[in-house]
Amino acid sequence: MKRGRGLRLSVVSLFDPWDSPLCYCPIKYSLNPYTGCSIGCHYCYATAYIGLKPSTVKRDLVRRVKRDILKLPQGAIINLGTSSDPYPPEEEALGVTRVVLEILVPLGFKVLITTKGVGYAYRDLDLVSKGNVAVTPTITMLDPGKARLVEPFAPTPQERIVAVKRASKAGVPVGVRVDPIIPYVNDDQDEIRELVSRLAEAGARFIVTSTYKARPDNLARMREALGPEGEKLYRLYREKGVRLHGYMYLPEEMRKRLLRPVVEEARRLGLEYATCREGFKGREWFNAGSCDGSHLIPLRVKPRRVETGMDLWVGRLG
Repeated sequence: MKRGRGLRLSVVSLFDPWDSPLCYCPIKYSLNPYTGCSIGCHYCYATAYIGLKPSTVKRDLVRRVKRDILKLPQGAIINLGTSSDPYPPEEEALGVTRVVLEILVPLGFKVLITTKGVGYAYRDLDLVSKGNVAVTPTITMLDPGKARLVEPFAPTPQERIVAVKRASKAGVPVGVRVDPIIPYVNDDQDEIRELVSRLAEAGARFIVTSTYKARPDNLARMREALGPEGEKLYRLYREKGVRLHGYMYLPEEMRKRLLRPVVEEARRLGLEYATCREGFKGREWFNAGSCDGSHLIPLRVKPRRVETGMDLWVGRLG
């Protein structure tokens, strides 16, 4: 049984509720300040349970966060953005993720931010650069037109690369999720190698990659959004896909062929690299301290024990 099971938590949760044997993440907790996601990636797996709806602040968020962290291990890893992006367009006005960071950072929690947004490198850089925080933004490709087809409301790839550079220059450890690799969309080997090279130049220290894993809802969206390529993608997964742990995977050799340019270029450039939920083992596919980038988190703030009645920062949301 994983450490942390049995805790009665409200808005924080132990990561990986499905206990997938293909997930090699260390023990950590998930905290998604929003439900729904306005970025609207067509390949998103989380829509199967959070639905297709705009980002909405979770009810009574701050009180629930404060209550939950009383029960967490001191200095636990908390991953923001495992199912709903913590930096959707709404965050610029609402500042909800900043409120959460204002609570977690002074207490020395280890925070991993997963996002397609760029707010971590701008408004929140003061907090992110001083706390026990690492960032793993997702950048799937360089072509802004293709990216817009499948990530309609995300910042452009170039904007995300600039954010990586800004954060890295400020001393924030950055790894990048080059995932998913999708057949007929972002699987050109030369473009993949160029992307990894650009990320290394921007200061990324770690690359994690994976193939597109289909669910019925996201495969239907991809089919509709991509035209002829969408039809080919749909047929590929329907004809050759293998169901594993709730997803439709491509055959192993095909997945290895799709991911090999990512890990080979990362290795050539001296970056750490890993694959995500692929089941691949060995240094060809994994040479990092973790698969999710949590090993990048620095220890800048000594973890403090959270006690009932502690005067935690309240912020705009009370």
